[in-house]
This record gives sequence, C-alpha cells and structure tokens, in this order.
Amino acid sequence: MYTFDGRIRYSETDSDGKLTLASLINYFQDCSTFHSEDVGLGIRYLTESGLVWVLSSWQIVVERYPALGEHVTVGTQPYDMKGFLGYRNFWMQDEEGRYLARANSLWSLLHTETGKPANIPEGMAQGYGIGPKIEMEYAPRKIAVPGDGIRQDAITVRKYHLDTNHHVNNQQFVNMAAAYLPEDFRVRQLRAEYKRQAFLDDVLVPCVAREGERIVVSLTDPAGAVYVVAEFQGIGV
Repeated sequence: MYTFDGRIRYSETDSDGKLTLASLINYFQDCSTFHSEDVGLGIRYLTESGLVWVLSSWQIVVERYPALGEHVTVGTQPYDMKGFLGYRNFWMQDEEGRYLARANSLWSLLHTETGKPANIPEGMAQGYGIGPKIEMEYAPRKIAVPGDGIRQDAITVRKYHLDTNHHVNNQQFVNMAAAYLPEDFRVRQLRAEYKRQAFLDDVLVPCVAREGERIVVSLTDPAGAVYVVAEFQGIGV
C-alpha cells in the first residue's frame, strides 16, 4: 500500500467549489507515479529498460466530491501482476478515513520500440508489493457501446494533450469525452476502455450516445477505429 496526503486546491475545483473528475484522475495518476519513483521503478527505470506502462482500463466510483480546502489521503495498491498485465487499485479518503472515491485499473507493459507486450521483469512485483483487492463493486472491463451515437466535430491532438510517453494522457482522453456531458451531469462512475494510443496531430472523432443516465463517448479515427470508449454514469443510477 502506498499513500500520500493532499489538500484540494482552487485550481482543482469546478464552479461549485468541488473537486473535478479530471483532477481526481490526476491525483490517482500522480499517486501511482510517486509510488513507482519511490521504489525505483519510475520513469528513469522504464526509459532505460525500454518499457512503458499503458493504461488499458479505468473504473472509478465516486462517493463524494471533496470541496475546496479539504484534506485528503490518496492511496494505491497493485493487487496482481501476470504476464504483461498489472492490476492496481486506487482510493481517496477524507480526514475521517471515509472513502471519497475508489478505482480499479488494468495496465499493460509494452516495449517502447515495438509497442508489443513485454513480460513483467522479475522482481517488479516484489518491488511494488502486491496486496489484497480493495472492497468495491467491480464492473466488467468491456463497455457496451449503443448503436445510435451522434458524431461530433473532430479533435486534433495537440502538444498539451501529451505526457512524457509522447502519447495522449489518460486523463486528457477522459477530459475530451467529458466535454460532451450535460452541464448538470454529476458523474457517479466512470469506466474507460483504452484500445489504441494517440499521438501528436492524430485526429479523433467523438461519437456520443445516451441511455438514461448512462452516456457513452467513443473517440475514433476518421475511419472508425477506436482509441477509447468512456462510459459516464450519473449520480442516482
């Protein structure tokens, strides 16, 4: 188990003074990055080894969005590693230890030169420390996409969408998809299924479908090949 303490900043909040979903994802990503750096398995290690972790799926369940100034604890724990796959939980808790959000994620370890799967090196699981899965309602990784989606204007990948791996950051994908949510839509659960990496100048075509309080946004290339599918479920579902 790895944790760090934080405080909700003004720059992380929405017009209601509550933490945004994008900022919550950033907390989780930062937590796993800090964990990797602190155990010697961070960016430098991966770069020198010719490896990269790529997120394959997210499931994030929000109990409550914390408000500006709240003190929080953010944690993460890998619970399994096999082949080229890594399974990792995340959570955010308030000062009383109550869960604000919980998450499950699946990661793929790839060779940077070929983009092909790489077996997890011996000792990596020991370096991270494998723990038990946290208690939450685990959803399937695959997302059913409604067939009546409406295509939106294309998005061109810019430099600010990229991270240190030079591809579109996971949170940036979600941010693009979340732009099509109604103004009053409060996300209770996010599921995201990542199928392809996107790079500078790639063109993404959003397709938006709604079933009740479930909104699914697919980001594809102009020919229809999918980069990511994001499913947002609203509060009360």
